[in-house]
Amino acid sequence: MDGTKLTRRGSIVGFGGFVLGLLGWRTASAESAGPAAVASGAVSCVLTPEQTEGPYYIPGEKLRRDITEGKAGVPLLLRLKVVDASTCRPIKGAAVDVWHADARGVYSGFGAGSRSRTFMRGVQRTDRNGLARFRTVYPGWYPGRAVHIHVKVHVAGNVVHTGQLYFPDRVTDRVFRRKPYSRRPRRSTRNGDDFVFAQGGRRSMLSLRKVGSAYIGSITMGVNR
Repeated sequence: MDGTKLTRRGSIVGFGGFVLGLLGWRTASAESAGPAAVASGAVSCVLTPEQTEGPYYIPGEKLRRDITEGKAGVPLLLRLKVVDASTCRPIKGAAVDVWHADARGVYSGFGAGSRSRTFMRGVQRTDRNGLARFRTVYPGWYPGRAVHIHVKVHVAGNVVHTGQLYFPDRVTDRVFRRKPYSRRPRRSTRNGDDFVFAQGGRRSMLSLRKVGSAYIGSITMGVNR
């Protein structure tokens, strides 16, 4: 599909972006909605700080579901849900922007991946259930970082969340025993050793389910729209 450039008017810091816990959420009534309800627990949203954008972001990525571009790796199907953090109601039409390293630990547009600016990068709009779907591969590792995926959420042209999504170490260990991951040395950094993961990474963990040779990774992200 044609590329679609998204307006970036700056990230909303502090309470500008939230990620919900993996144990689910419930919709609040109009009377119990709002930030105070979240703080009191009337709305069962588990909040987490935003995380760094990192050095490998490229704006204006393509609007597409399949971001693999033929790159090898264990198939990963992402199901990323976006909801309003005050009400836990789905947000339709949010633009979810993801980017990550390939199985070799390489980012497109940088270093060994500089010949392409597009692999493992893409944007999807959320449907009426707040869901954005991507077809990709399980990311590889690179020195100093645990395995992760970068994400931005745009609502009405504004960036309302910047974060990173993580994988359970035990699943990554299993995946990395397979080719092409097994052709590389053992990864240097696990979740517990990652300086970014330490800043809320446990609340940004994907829920993974294996289906055949693929994994389905799901999470619900609550944002302040």
